[in-house]
Amino acid sequence: MNARTSSGRPAARPGWVQALITVLGAVVAMAVVAALGLWAAGATDLPGDAFPQVVAATLVTAVGGTVRLTGDAGDLVGTEGGLAVIPLSVTLAGALVVGWCFRRPLRRRALAGAPGLAGWAARVAALWLAALLGLGLAARHTFEIPLGEGPLGDLGELFGIEPEAGFAADVPLTLLIGLVWLAGVLLVTLLVSRGVPLPAGLLRVQASVRPAARAMVVLLLACVVICLVVALVVAATRGHPVETFAVVLLGLPNVAWLALTVGLGATWDGRVAGPFGLPMPRVLDEVLRTPEVSELNLGTLVEHDGGRWWWLLVLAAVLLLAVAFLTAALAPAGVGILRHALHMGVALALTVLMICLMARISARLGLSVLGIGDLTEGIAGEVLLDARLWSALGLALLWGLAAGSAGAWAARAVRRGSGGAGG
Repeated sequence: MNARTSSGRPAARPGWVQALITVLGAVVAMAVVAALGLWAAGATDLPGDAFPQVVAATLVTAVGGTVRLTGDAGDLVGTEGGLAVIPLSVTLAGALVVGWCFRRPLRRRALAGAPGLAGWAARVAALWLAALLGLGLAARHTFEIPLGEGPLGDLGELFGIEPEAGFAADVPLTLLIGLVWLAGVLLVTLLVSRGVPLPAGLLRVQASVRPAARAMVVLLLACVVICLVVALVVAATRGHPVETFAVVLLGLPNVAWLALTVGLGATWDGRVAGPFGLPMPRVLDEVLRTPEVSELNLGTLVEHDGGRWWWLLVLAAVLLLAVAFLTAALAPAGVGILRHALHMGVALALTVLMICLMARISARLGLSVLGIGDLTEGIAGEVLLDARLWSALGLALLWGLAAGSAGAWAARAVRRGSGGAGG
């Protein structure tokens, strides 16, 4: 039986053309955001016309793919390095486009039941894998590393050493993780969308999960919007607009969601060394630029830069109470306060888990000639940022339980007030 639109006419099922539009729309959106961000960051000045390859590598990492550092420096030269960072602005752009395009046929009732939904998702996934394959093959380039003056330069000239370093995407792993990323985006889209043609059992699950899932999406987007407003104000009042726009276009959610976890009391371990730096507010770079691994939390921020960072705690509390109220207001009637609290706690814990996994940073590049020059200034450096996962999840669960209880009480009070006014 064909699905029908609200006017009663048969609705056209989404086919390969619609799937192609979905995938191309996501890739183009991500490429535009990445290209503008990299341009603002000065990547157009990279040697060897490497800008397109760097854009492709950025898209690969945005969906969780792996880009490994490569080098060919000869037997007398040692190189080491690694890169693990997700530009979440690019990720968010792709996720929003995929979710919106995937949801359109669901809203128009162009699919009938689970088989039609599975076929629609399979078409998108097949073309998505093809796009990832092309991006993975394009994301590779090699640069010559200047040894400069001093002992390294003298040794390089003496032995005729011309070290090279570059990057290349791990294509099989990128395809696997990219497919998991797409599945996650589609799953979230189904959870927060109304009227999805699911089997009755899954519809009951969705009805229970949807309010909390929708609230978490609202929470994450609200953090990004607030951080965007702050970034625009900083760009307008404190100068350096190009650098600020580079952060906005590449790592705005990295900053926003990191700030959310810090406001909840989470601690991140990190270190910044060498010429590299965090694409984030300067105070974070200053806190972590120490000889050893340092702690990044509310306490260290306040100690380093004054009490204004306590606003992260206040903002996190206000946002959580707001989305907890939204969760209770959207939940089916008859759901108790304890259940609201549990839903909120689990949802927030899963959200913080996602942030901790996606916002972590690990970047290191080292070079030595005959054992001389490892991590030498200007040639190599290191950036590390990793959350203390279990404590962050525990705090998120407690915050969610408390905010969920308060939000449920508030929603119940509003309903009673509305009922009394209506009577």
